[in-house]
Amino acid sequence: MDDASRDPQLDTGGGTRRRFLRFLAASPLLATAGIDLAALERLTSAHDPDDGWRLLHEVERAAQQGLIGAPGDALSVFDFEPVARAKLPAAHFGYMASGVDDDATLRANREGFSRFALRARRLVNVREVDSSMTMFGVRYDTPIFVCPTGSQKMHDPDGDVATARAAKALGHLMMLSGVATSSVEEVNAARGTPVWYQLYPTDVDAVAHAIVRRASKAGCPVLVLTVDLNGGRNTETQLRAGRVDQRDCTRCHTPGVAGYVRRKPMFDGLDVSNATDLGNPSMDWAWVRRCRAVAPQMKLVLKGLVTREDAELAVANGADAIVVSNHGGRAEDSGRSTIESLPEVVGAVRGRIPVLIDGGFRRGSDMLKALALGATAVGIGRPYLWGLAAFGQPGVEAVLTLMQRELHLGMRQMGVQSLRQLGRQFVVPR
Repeated sequence: MDDASRDPQLDTGGGTRRRFLRFLAASPLLATAGIDLAALERLTSAHDPDDGWRLLHEVERAAQQGLIGAPGDALSVFDFEPVARAKLPAAHFGYMASGVDDDATLRANREGFSRFALRARRLVNVREVDSSMTMFGVRYDTPIFVCPTGSQKMHDPDGDVATARAAKALGHLMMLSGVATSSVEEVNAARGTPVWYQLYPTDVDAVAHAIVRRASKAGCPVLVLTVDLNGGRNTETQLRAGRVDQRDCTRCHTPGVAGYVRRKPMFDGLDVSNATDLGNPSMDWAWVRRCRAVAPQMKLVLKGLVTREDAELAVANGADAIVVSNHGGRAEDSGRSTIESLPEVVGAVRGRIPVLIDGGFRRGSDMLKALALGATAVGIGRPYLWGLAAFGQPGVEAVLTLMQRELHLGMRQMGVQSLRQLGRQFVVPR
């Protein structure tokens, strides 16, 4: 970074510049970059203003060191994150990396796995293991599903289509985000079979119902209704990253719901002028029943439930499945992980409907813990986005392959030949 590229607002004095560098030191955007953050904080208090710019240059160089050059070089899904960070503009990476408020729930999703331990069994023939699962009459070779994530073309030009092709190549269930940057028709064609469709309803019922009818007409067998954003959210890390980004973002983004969805094909042709919220703060169980009646042939999955009370109500109101989710730490600032929420939801459901889960899954052992606690399937989000941003479709395929490989390895280590053998006896509190 040379003098000509400096932001004039940061160059008016060492204090402003140092405050900016202190933000970098504390930001989750650099938390896994392999940079000495303690040294970064020390240098941000230097008296010489140019020390800050030299340090930013060092950060820039450090971010490029040790990056994998091809999908096959990755040893774990974590190897894709720094490549994605290096390739993406700050605002785009910040959108992906952000939780809410100070990211406590995002961190909790990862930390929650450490509160459970696996019990390994020995002397079982595990030369062949079967990781298949069946849901709604469809058999999948893997319990790993592709979570709905919006705006994927900010990570790769092919976006959701590249992800769908990867899911097809490896046989994964895919959920398509309601704010995808590709249409459901395009994604279904790329996946080779209709995907599950995830709905952001807005606070205008006519908009929600029109989108449900379109997804149904496209052949989507399942409607995934997200219910965890109706209270609003504060994506602070995303907003801070946007301030660092020096591009003119107004070319793509304009304020309000109408401005946000104008680049989202599922809203094409719909009147969103009266919509003020992507979720619906007025949503209740009666609203859910009305929405389901729009396309009664579709299965209804409620995504975002984390308590026994809501799980019991979901069953009572005819939901076909639940996804235990806090939106990857992007919904509420509860500080509670989804893996810790899972047992009470499974207990309330009592096997009457499938219980799926997402939130912080990165390792085969993470998935095994959830499956042993009663989950039918496990979703991943950010890891495949890292792969998409890093290498496009081959990156997504590599991430899915690594996750499946670790799952098989973990099954052998636990001494189970199929997922059906997993149960609470394989996991204990730590």
